Amino acid sequence: MPAPELDRLVANVTTSRKYRQIAPALVRNLGAQELARRRNFKEAVKATKNKLHQIAAVYQEGAFAYEQWYNTLQEAPDRAGLRAACAAIMAYHASTRERLPILDTFYTTLFTGLPPITSILDLACGLNPLAIPWMPLGGNVRYFAYDIYQDQIDFLNRCFPLLSVQGRAQVCDLLQCHPPQRADVALLLKTIPCLEQVENGVGRRLLDRVDTPVVIVSFPVHSLSGHEKGMLDHYERYFYELVAGRPWQINRYVFATELAFRIRR
Repeated sequence: MPAPELDRLVANVTTSRKYRQIAPALVRNLGAQELARRRNFKEAVKATKNKLHQIAAVYQEGAFAYEQWYNTLQEAPDRAGLRAACAAIMAYHASTRERLPILDTFYTTLFTGLPPITSILDLACGLNPLAIPWMPLGGNVRYFAYDIYQDQIDFLNRCFPLLSVQGRAQVCDLLQCHPPQRADVALLLKTIPCLEQVENGVGRRLLDRVDTPVVIVSFPVHSLSGHEKGMLDHYERYFYELVAGRPWQINRYVFATELAFRIRR
């Protein structure tokens, strides 16, 4: 499609407060796809916004009060206070809110039996880095977080010193960019289903490219409205199809709100 038309679509979409912080590369990628398949410009804009809502905006409820949240974290009097503040903030994002009831056991279970963890890749992280206080980590941990929202990335970079890790967050559309770091563990938490809505096969490709000996992959077991809909069985079948033929050691974990797999390779 003509470049000016794509530029116009990106400008149109990103004027919306709902989408203006999303990585322009992702908006451009989706916009190009929709311009190629829709009958006119208006339909392409609408379809691009709908896709961005499905894969990202649906998990965020309203504007995020990043400055207020940072101040709350900064004022936490002790570790218990920091945990309470982190949990309160994570409740504003649908994905991390669903994980709150299982946080006390989620990471301790998934990290049990692994060598000491000194570095983590958190891909399509959302607000998940705020769960660091629940992770059984040693000192001097490097934490690399990637997501598509620029304002969220800026917030996380301010927070890492408060969370006692050497952290760095970057904007990254996982459909098009590949984090270069090698780390001990990669987290792909409820990420692959969102990516597959945009590009079939991206989950398998991403697993092959991530440069870590351990990958934690998880899936939702309920819809955002709270319905089960056979999702656990569906995603279990899907995952084993995803890793078929790979000589990897797989451990399966079923939590109340999440299905997780630990890959060791």
